[in-house]
Amino acid sequence: MSELRRLERAVRVHEWPLMIGLVALWALMWGELSPLSIVSGVIVAIVVMRVFYLPPVELAGRIHVLHGLHYLVYFLWHVAKASWQVAWLAVRPGPTPPVAIIGVRLHTKSDFILTTVGLTISLIPGSFVADVDRYESVLYLHVLNTPSQREITAMRREVLRIERLLVRTFGTLRPANETEHEGSQG
Repeated sequence: MSELRRLERAVRVHEWPLMIGLVALWALMWGELSPLSIVSGVIVAIVVMRVFYLPPVELAGRIHVLHGLHYLVYFLWHVAKASWQVAWLAVRPGPTPPVAIIGVRLHTKSDFILTTVGLTISLIPGSFVADVDRYESVLYLHVLNTPSQREITAMRREVLRIERLLVRTFGTLRPANETEHEGSQG
């Protein structure tokens, strides 16, 4: 019985960020922060969390601020750089640039990291997530301007670099499976 209580308590601890986020969203929708909007927000959040159950998103329990800043600078730089590249592709004379759908297998099994990598890629102009295989941790991306294998390989490296930056920031990484481990030794 104590194991069940411990599990129930862990779930409740992981639900607090969602509860706070839903109450904040409710207050923003009403445009005021009053006791009535907070109480009604809590009630609505509890109903939403029970009716639309989602598994808890577990983090490693820490956020590394310096790695987070590194990720933020990397992201902003790539948004600016890609914006110029896409703008040039739109106005330059010549044929339409080639596109590709590529699959990138991430190293992490964390839904949070998978989602954050996908959002980051989609926010950088020139690429977006076309599909996700959650169970295999694979992002399928639609990528602009991929005339050769070199650009496709570079994009895969960029996605894995973003994943590494996020894992360092949030500290959520699964152990590598045998095929990945063997491939890195050879």
